[in-house]
Amino acid sequence: MVYESGSWASSPAVRASMRANKSKDTQPELRLRSALHALGYRYRVAYRPIPALRRTADLVFTRPKVAVFVDGCFWHGCPDHHRLAKNNREYWKNKIQKNRKRDLEFDARLAEAGWLSVRIWEHEDLTSAVLRVSEAVDSRQ
Repeated sequence: MVYESGSWASSPAVRASMRANKSKDTQPELRLRSALHALGYRYRVAYRPIPALRRTADLVFTRPKVAVFVDGCFWHGCPDHHRLAKNNREYWKNKIQKNRKRDLEFDARLAEAGWLSVRIWEHEDLTSAVLRVSEAVDSRQ
């Protein structure tokens, strides 16, 4: 079923809900940023680690070349929490597979350019996420 001139949404309510999803400044990302900042870490937000690529990382530590991504369980297909949507299942299955593939390809491109990618799931414990990021940054300084 197609709603409103070719839209992927199954209804106006679904379209409004999906358009309201944020691409940056999500609660898990804000909590991680706040905790790292409190520890004295400085970083760039929603920044392109490789300027020639139209891909941004959620937090970027430029000198040590560490790119941090806070991945949502739905959008990035968390193995523990992802559940396919009830409507448009095939569309969402393909969409999530493409997102996963894009994430892997971007991580590979970053590695080729000398960057370290750190991927944090939105549900991950804040203390362990901060520890993983700080260890990654500290190990490359």
